Amino acid sequence: MARPRKFDEERAVDAALEAFWTAGYEATSTQDLCEATGLGRSSIYNTFHSKRDLFLRTLALYMRRKSDQLAALLEEDVPAREKVRALLDNVLAEEAGEDGGGRGCLYVNTAVELASRDPEVAHELERDYVRRHDALAAALKAGQRAGEIDPAKDASALAHFVTATVGGISVAARAGAGEAALRAIARTALDAI
Repeated sequence: MARPRKFDEERAVDAALEAFWTAGYEATSTQDLCEATGLGRSSIYNTFHSKRDLFLRTLALYMRRKSDQLAALLEEDVPAREKVRALLDNVLAEEAGEDGGGRGCLYVNTAVELASRDPEVAHELERDYVRRHDALAAALKAGQRAGEIDPAKDASALAHFVTATVGGISVAARAGAGEAALRAIARTALDAI
């Protein structure tokens, strides 16, 4: 008879997310995961099967949270350009904030570290990208219908541009760009919309 688990699995996934987000997949050891979650190796492997499986769970959690944040932001009753401004302001705040500053975006970090050599990770990142792109494009098209955004512009291309800007801000922050430079990137993106 199997012994019952004596820990909160979701809390463990959340703690592992922080470890992976801070150090990256390759640099996070099983010992790091034990320390982050407070679990022993056997509990980690019995529950999550492998470091990779645990990472996939943490990545899914991160992407779900970010998608939920984006959906809530896009549902606000404000002009489309203000929705994009709020999205960029959130990214700027995360990159400058004590809890996120210096770590970048787990999505971007994972794309750079793993997507080219892990087809499953690449597939999950692509699915998330499409979901975010489609939500942004719909908001931008609504902005065009409302006369807030030039209807001659391609809403899908603008959505790709905004998504690339979000990732670019994250990468620039990790590379040492200061707050003024990051804000200039965001302003330039808003001007392009």
